[in-house]
Amino acid sequence: MTLPPFLVAALDAHPDGPSARHAARALSTRYREGETSAAIDLSAYLTARLPPPYPAVGRARDAPRAPRPHLPPAALLDAGCGPGTASFAAVARFTSLSTITQFDNDPRFLDLARELAAASDSQALKNARQVRADLRQLPDTSADLTIAAYTLAELPETEAAAIAAALWARTTGLLLIVEPGTPRGFARIRGARHRLIAEGAAIAAPCGHEASCPIAGSDWCHFTQRLARRRAHMHAKGATVPFEDEPYAYLAASCMTPRATGHRILTPPRVEKPAISFDLCTPEGRCRHSIASRDRAHYKRAKKAVWGGTWSSGA
Repeated sequence: MTLPPFLVAALDAHPDGPSARHAARALSTRYREGETSAAIDLSAYLTARLPPPYPAVGRARDAPRAPRPHLPPAALLDAGCGPGTASFAAVARFTSLSTITQFDNDPRFLDLARELAAASDSQALKNARQVRADLRQLPDTSADLTIAAYTLAELPETEAAAIAAALWARTTGLLLIVEPGTPRGFARIRGARHRLIAEGAAIAAPCGHEASCPIAGSDWCHFTQRLARRRAHMHAKGATVPFEDEPYAYLAASCMTPRATGHRILTPPRVEKPAISFDLCTPEGRCRHSIASRDRAHYKRAKKAVWGGTWSSGA
């Protein structure tokens, strides 16, 4: 997946500065350790941290099970918007969006979101409303699509579920939460899931059920999405390969009950001559599923299975 051309051009217009690599490494360390984005180096953020979440949000955006009567959406609420990454991913998929509200507590991010949106060819982005607001005091607005991308990571884990519920109260269609694919990121997702089910939400993805989450202990549910790196991104990361795999965890909660389309594939499929195997998330728990090569029809289909996709044995 690649960034949209307008965003690449806007990022290229921002100088990286002589200490870009050092600042990018410091920023990555802060995120891995669960620290907030306060007082970060904005140039380093634009170069090293804005690009990876874009494909993760895009992949999660397309995961909810059909049918989706609440989509396509008309109004987007981008919660804890940062420079607007989630808004860019949403507009790339939903041309139906006409109203976008972005809120963040950091005026520097709001300025960046406004600047980057102005460079877009999307009228909805150009007309987006930027609001300074805190996650603990949400703006008085609602939307049929709410996205909180890498937002709960800014909060103590104990507060994540309550904030998710508050965002849900402002959502009339679909709430999408995306977090870093780390144990801490998933812990927030799992807490939000439990609370949202209690609030009456239907879980549209990645789970195919509302039963208890089968991922417990030190394990965590996450997926990856590949992004093509720009030259500046490679330099800031000290990278030698032209792509990056972004690990992410996510949750999509719907106001409508979606139709089950299969069980989520939790691990990369392991392809061997006797069989193809992978872990599935089912209402009965996590299970190892194997498809023998002698079962030619299912084996052929299993060869196309991907980590993060779905599997239905009866298909």
